Amino acid sequence: MLSTKILIIDDESDLIELVAYNLKKEGFNVYSAQNGVEALKLIQKELPSLIILDLMLPGIQGFEICKRLKNSSTTSKIPIIMLTARAEEMDKVLGLELGADDYITKPFSPRELVARVKAVLRRIEAATTETPVIQLGDLYIDTEKYQVLFRGKPLNLSATDFKLLKFLAMNRGRVYSRDQLLQAVWGDEVFVEPRTVDVHITRLRSQIEENPATPRYIKTVRGIGYKFAEQI
Repeated sequence: MLSTKILIIDDESDLIELVAYNLKKEGFNVYSAQNGVEALKLIQKELPSLIILDLMLPGIQGFEICKRLKNSSTTSKIPIIMLTARAEEMDKVLGLELGADDYITKPFSPRELVARVKAVLRRIEAATTETPVIQLGDLYIDTEKYQVLFRGKPLNLSATDFKLLKFLAMNRGRVYSRDQLLQAVWGDEVFVEPRTVDVHITRLRSQIEENPATPRYIKTVRGIGYKFAEQI
């Protein structure tokens, strides 16, 4: 994993040392920055495989760093895990809407952080080598043939329902807000409200879930949005 470079951006030296120690034990190559300006300069010189980002930084704040990186074609694909003391729901929502791949609040477990880093990297790797067929549990999705089978039986999904299911399934494990799903699936269509997403999720669950009240595939993340299960 030495080719996997992880950049830690945090103004606390002790925290950087703790996180770096645990990541290096797992074979990761780790480097760090203690403010936003320094971090952006490092990223220009050497693109990391993943960024662990604090929000409350001197100079350029973490939200602004995330926004800049996700708006640049050079850095938009770099996964970001926010690691912060800000535990308010709206901060989590904003972080995920800006494109963060995960959000962890302090105090935290170093073992959990390492596990989350590995999970995000697995998702990114899977997305770059994605086959046209996604099979999970009783659900079979052929993204090229626009075919969905549940327990071997074909489902008759609308074009929008299929696009929504495909997007979630191809990004399984990642949480998306309603606004993010609207942008990804509906694009620039006018007069589409966020609650439209809920209607389509309910319709999808009625077809792919054995018990829609306790879904196995499309999970609700309270206060944020939805995600597709990584495993069943």
